[in-house]
Amino acid sequence: MTGRSPQTFEFPAWPQFGDTERTGLQRALEQGQWWRMGGSEVDTFEREFAEYHGAPYALAVTNGTHALELALQVLGVGPGTEVIVPAFTFISSSQAAQRLGAVAVPVDVDLDTYCLDPAAVEAAITPRTRAVMPVHMAGHFADMDALQKLSADSGVPLIQDAAHAHGAQWRGQKVGELGSVAAFSFQNGKLMTAGEGGAVLFPDAELYEAAFLRHSCGRPRTDRKYFHGTSGSNFRLNEFSASVLRAQLGRLADQIDTRERRWPLLASLLAEIPGVVPQSRDERNDRNPHYMAMFRVPELGEERRNALVDTLIERGLPAFVGFRAVYRSDGFWESNAPDLSVDELANRCPNSEALTRDSIWLHHRTLLGTEQQMHDIASVIAETVATA
Repeated sequence: MTGRSPQTFEFPAWPQFGDTERTGLQRALEQGQWWRMGGSEVDTFEREFAEYHGAPYALAVTNGTHALELALQVLGVGPGTEVIVPAFTFISSSQAAQRLGAVAVPVDVDLDTYCLDPAAVEAAITPRTRAVMPVHMAGHFADMDALQKLSADSGVPLIQDAAHAHGAQWRGQKVGELGSVAAFSFQNGKLMTAGEGGAVLFPDAELYEAAFLRHSCGRPRTDRKYFHGTSGSNFRLNEFSASVLRAQLGRLADQIDTRERRWPLLASLLAEIPGVVPQSRDERNDRNPHYMAMFRVPELGEERRNALVDTLIERGLPAFVGFRAVYRSDGFWESNAPDLSVDELANRCPNSEALTRDSIWLHHRTLLGTEQQMHDIASVIAETVATA
């Protein structure tokens, strides 16, 4: 494959759309009410999304970060509380808690699945801990058996950051069937998208109603005299976005089926490359939507890893460096950070430090490609790693 041009890789485009999205937008336009209080698209999408994920209730919101923030707020997170988050995650996981005035406490992840380490969570729980936030990294569930037991024993609720986990299953259970609040993102790169958007799944009516009130400026549905029952903000999703998301939800299952067929092949090919370690899979995670095709190159170090990603992009692969540990970004320290130094957190999070230096991911549209393309991807990575 030496000398292949970037044009060799003609992966499916993302986002994917067609007449179903066009019909939905036209339907939303012609109903004459373009916001959720007067239209039907958001309400219908919420019912469909909740049913697909096995949840009693879903609330659509403006984006995934707001979904996390709202979910944390209705669980009682605020000043004087702490939220345990993975150190290795996109920074919205920690910032959602910090914006509510809570201290975000980063803990380490498992080096095989890149998901929250239950033992690290247990060691970090204090009387101030109000929530634990497992992130289902790249669509792979965190160890929900261990985390659910820890939650039951400690009384600290879980909030699943499921921004990567649309349609995922853990031991046959969908995200909404696990009995805890879960937050999703519909940002442009996500597994289903309207450009932006988010949703929160709730296990009971009380939490759902509290969230609905706060996502609509604290104003009850039937209010006509501006009696706002709580503080809140405007996190309402619009009708056009909801119409697109209804169509996107209809595409999701088939896309997951394709990625579930492609990743085992690609992972096995990557595992044969000296110096490459693909993200592993816990067998209890029996349906993984594969938001990212993730792997490590442990021997390179961060600078050479970064150069490797640049070369992969030049070779036509939609490649990205892995997330930086949240405490290694200035934004983490702006407000409500733990009373620990960067070095102290790094010492507690050796796996997150390693992933910061050596992880790489490919956009999930690569896994919508052909079997031959999986071989071609692996060949390019093998050639590139060999010369890095």
